[in-house]
Amino acid sequence: MTSQDQPREGDRIAKLLARAGIASRREVERMIAEGRVKIGEDVVTTPATLLTSLKGVTVDGKAVKAPEGARLFAFHKPSGLITAERDPGGRPTIYTALRNALPPGTPRLMPVGRLDINTEGLLLLTNDGGLKRAMELPSSGVPRTYRARTFGDISQEQLEALSEGVTIEGMHYGSINANMERRTGRNQWIELTLTEGKNREVRRVLEHLGLQVSRLLRTSYGPFELLDLPRGQAVEIREVEVERFRKTLKGDVSHEAPRASHEHARLRVQKARRR
Repeated sequence: MTSQDQPREGDRIAKLLARAGIASRREVERMIAEGRVKIGEDVVTTPATLLTSLKGVTVDGKAVKAPEGARLFAFHKPSGLITAERDPGGRPTIYTALRNALPPGTPRLMPVGRLDINTEGLLLLTNDGGLKRAMELPSSGVPRTYRARTFGDISQEQLEALSEGVTIEGMHYGSINANMERRTGRNQWIELTLTEGKNREVRRVLEHLGLQVSRLLRTSYGPFELLDLPRGQAVEIREVEVERFRKTLKGDVSHEAPRASHEHARLRVQKARRR
């Protein structure tokens, strides 16, 4: 399309397609670069194309439906799965497990944040790109809590020092609330809560303290908790809970509202198994 063909008002097509649950913005941009997105008979050539609606838009020849309301699922990700739609190395992804975990007719879901291949626990998935982005932004301040099984020598005082943040090989990690849960000899379980969620943040910080991490489990993301959701299973979070939480978020342009305490929306999915 030429610039003359583009509407002067509206949102970028990549943003609208992400909101409609087609894919993440980055994935949509890749689809556009591959010529898979059209408006009528015209191939879209830039993700900056402005539209007021998705009427007439097709992806891979299929008409794009108007976005449905935001849906949010809690998934207990097992260790050994990649948080991606596909893996060049052929390793199994979360979508391999989700085919059996989600009910028929579930729309395409995008992960909120990521868990690396060796990390297990709570992974939230949504069909709404705006909600996904708002939950991931550090400025939204959504807390993530992890439990780590570690080996080595560490004191509660050292853990408390993480509240001031730490810089490792030029990368600064913000405040982390870390507490010793229990200890047996040089083995211990440590609980950590953070809001940035940088790549491998928990593992890098603990290894920086001289600890070996043998197991890492995310137990909560914002007000949503893993509790005893079985490994490999998923459950949909009630719409009323999603909307209540959404109103507390910064960065969600489709549902702007003052930020409130996450504690007021505490949702127990099921009680987490402790091993």
